[in-house]
Amino acid sequence: MTAEQIKNLLKTHKTPIYVFDLNELRKRVDFLKQSLPDRVKLCYAVKANTFISKEMGDAVPWLELCSPGEYRVCKKLGISPEKFVISGVNKEKSVIEEMVSEEKNIGCYTAESVSQFNLLYESAEKAGRKIPVLLRLTSGNQFGLDEDDLERLIEEYKDSEFTDICGIQFFSGTQKTSLKKVQREINHVDAFIDNLREKYSFNTKRLEFGGGFPVSYFEGESFDEKEYLSAFSEMLGNMNYQGEIVLELGRSIAASCGTYLTSVVDIKKNHSENYAIVDGGMHQIVYFGQFMAMKHPKVRLFPERADENAEEWNICGSLCTVNDILVKKLPLSNLQIGDTLVFEKTGAYCVTEGISLFLTRELPGVLLLDNDKFTSVRKPTETEFLNTPNNI
Repeated sequence: MTAEQIKNLLKTHKTPIYVFDLNELRKRVDFLKQSLPDRVKLCYAVKANTFISKEMGDAVPWLELCSPGEYRVCKKLGISPEKFVISGVNKEKSVIEEMVSEEKNIGCYTAESVSQFNLLYESAEKAGRKIPVLLRLTSGNQFGLDEDDLERLIEEYKDSEFTDICGIQFFSGTQKTSLKKVQREINHVDAFIDNLREKYSFNTKRLEFGGGFPVSYFEGESFDEKEYLSAFSEMLGNMNYQGEIVLELGRSIAASCGTYLTSVVDIKKNHSENYAIVDGGMHQIVYFGQFMAMKHPKVRLFPERADENAEEWNICGSLCTVNDILVKKLPLSNLQIGDTLVFEKTGAYCVTEGISLFLTRELPGVLLLDNDKFTSVRKPTETEFLNTPNNI
């Protein structure tokens, strides 16, 4: 956001507040498309930020939904169910039956376990429909199917009447900076797909791969993204599997479009340390790998001031816990009550992942920025109704 945009915003909206820049979001999606092979299609993980789901539904072929709530959000936004990848470890029978009975077919379902696959099969049989299913291959944690279980499902159901097993899903984590690890994962999945073809004559039509691309959140981090994406694209090109690849990304798509603004409400010096209290806090802004605020995120002061005579400040939020520290020893010049701190790269998870109900604080407003025009998509919202017993 430019200084002029921030100035105009603060005239009409109070902090703390999130702003998601749709122009930046579109530029980010275009950059990823141009940096990856043509056969790679993008899937947006809605859990990263539900407030940009409508725009992502227009920008990419697929949206991954991991809960009934995300499903209802995307339906209300008018996104076609044909774009949905219904994922998640806890699939509820009533919700799956509702989805399978949609007038428009859901794009695809994932099976995380044998019992989940049975639920999908039985729901499809009940509705008299054939539904597309991706079998999730575990990477060694609680997610997905063991290789043996996955193979048994392929052997028994590859030609079934109600499930079209169209491919494999694989995701092992996030913020993966090691290309050697990524290469090992690709080799593992590639060999497994070869095995399915040789043992069961099963041709995988689609591989959904969770890239877990890293995002540089902190000052001083060195990460050459263009080089990383070039190497990743070469790995895909060297696979024996040459079918469709769907790359599922959340953080890598959404992070750069977000800005979080929070204002200084108090300043003090305790035991020779400078402290600034802001009206936001750790319940509203979460950086992956923050390490108790020891690293400095990309943050700037508004109004801007020259760096001369800067002092180090510990930036703390409005929660009654010593853990509520956003930045330690941040150099700032002539910090005053009423100043605003502008945190960048907050488009992913901050708005959805924070412990937002702690202390019954108000939820921040959410704005979309499109060509200098701000649109409110969530007003500041009191939370006491969520934290009050129903019998009061």
